[in-house]
Amino acid sequence: MYGRVYSRILHRASSYRLKVHLKVPFRTAHKCPFSSWSPSRSDQSFCTGEESGVWTRSCCHFSTREDLDFQQSQVQINSILRSNEQTVNVPEFDGRALSAVRKFDSNHLPANTPNEDRRSAATCLQTKGMLFGVFDGHGGWACAQAVSERLLYYIAVAMMPKQILEELDKCMDLGRPIPPILQWYKHHSDFNYRESAPLYIRHLRVFWQELLDNEEHDEGMSPQEALSCAFRRLDADISLEAQVPLSSDLMKSTAIQVAFAGCTACVAHVGTDGIHVANTGDCRAVLGVQNNDGSWSAVPLSKDHNSQNQDELERIRAQHPPSETDTVVTDDRLLGVLMPLRAFGDVRFKWSVELQQSILASLESGVDLDSLNLYQYTPPNYLTPPYLEVTPEITYHKLRPQDHFLILGTDGLWDEFSSEEAVRLVGEHLSGIHLQAPVSPSERKLKLGQMHELLLKRRARASPALDTNAATHLIRHALGTGEYGELSQERLASMLALPEDLARMYRDDITVTVVYLNYDLARPRHS
Repeated sequence: MYGRVYSRILHRASSYRLKVHLKVPFRTAHKCPFSSWSPSRSDQSFCTGEESGVWTRSCCHFSTREDLDFQQSQVQINSILRSNEQTVNVPEFDGRALSAVRKFDSNHLPANTPNEDRRSAATCLQTKGMLFGVFDGHGGWACAQAVSERLLYYIAVAMMPKQILEELDKCMDLGRPIPPILQWYKHHSDFNYRESAPLYIRHLRVFWQELLDNEEHDEGMSPQEALSCAFRRLDADISLEAQVPLSSDLMKSTAIQVAFAGCTACVAHVGTDGIHVANTGDCRAVLGVQNNDGSWSAVPLSKDHNSQNQDELERIRAQHPPSETDTVVTDDRLLGVLMPLRAFGDVRFKWSVELQQSILASLESGVDLDSLNLYQYTPPNYLTPPYLEVTPEITYHKLRPQDHFLILGTDGLWDEFSSEEAVRLVGEHLSGIHLQAPVSPSERKLKLGQMHELLLKRRARASPALDTNAATHLIRHALGTGEYGELSQERLASMLALPEDLARMYRDDITVTVVYLNYDLARPRHS
């Protein structure tokens, strides 16, 4: 059955070629009091001369039949799938309060080169709760990278009371060590924009100084208010940073890259009072709930902001003249170009044409715009900008005894299976029990061949898990599930063996975080 897949891959490989460009080089790291922006050994993996690919039908290299090797051992497959996985056990009591999180599993598997997805996880040290985020970049990885570094700081600062913000500001004035804001949980492969760290800290400080000037901010914002405010403020700062003079050419080009690229984001604040999810774009948050009979149900905590969401279509069309009703969203894309209908960055859909041209022209004449993933392009029917916004849709869910885990995933996961299937896989991975529904009356009448197919599907569901990390378990099944729901080694090997210039044609970057909840906190207490 996989011969057809191989032949299609070979056919495409003969017509597409990979054009090679250089990325912006990363320079020496800056030391700073913010833990996310302090030096780490992962800096070494990004250096001058690293290459990234852009599709074209002409140029120098393309995959050939000799490049395609689908024979991978189980050890090789496991090595690829597990290279970015992360498991963190969270203390039940951190010295301040009980934790609503027991542990979390996270992983990502790239299809783009470089990977355009990012993830973040941190504990709020000056307030309560934990923050988790997944970020799906488009038009390059620059925006997703910046948002994954900065957004959780903005959320945490917005929740802080004035007394703590005053202490932070005083420490900055006196040059004293700053009380830590977040405890980050980083994978060794994660990296940060070191050159831009002073800029990011400066604008974060401007944000908290404005909160200090706000007479209503005494006790800090609620998680819901903080999430909404932080999303909008960070997007405004990204837009501003691309327009103002900066201290170095590298910082300037990075700021412009970030603004012209884009990313969607789904962030959850998990506390003892419940879960707040802020979503902008087509990432997704799903709650895993165990029913009384031991089966699992999926409770959506976000809505996809794309053309399949009728409310989104009506919202966008209402913001523009009736004459644009048929052109605002065409071919299921914003202005026929962009699939998510909300996003960070993407100033190409927010700024006037004149401002875009002015900012791109401000770059040094010797800079190759292609190498920065920038290009002079105006979407069709671009008449009344802005067409895009970042405002998140926020959902609150009060923690219940039956709520066992939360799945955050970029759309590369949801392209492969439904929320219900993802929850079933994690639930059965957690419990080790694979429930089978009774054979229905209609199934009892199946013919012999159909009954054989049914038995294959039921046997596939009872297969033991190969991974202890639930995020890896999901990614393995997303790419390796066969015709009957079985885990196919051959299919998985073929998907993982695709060369860089072909992988994105068959799958997207996949990033998953599974948060295991301390549901005992929701059980009634008896005296």
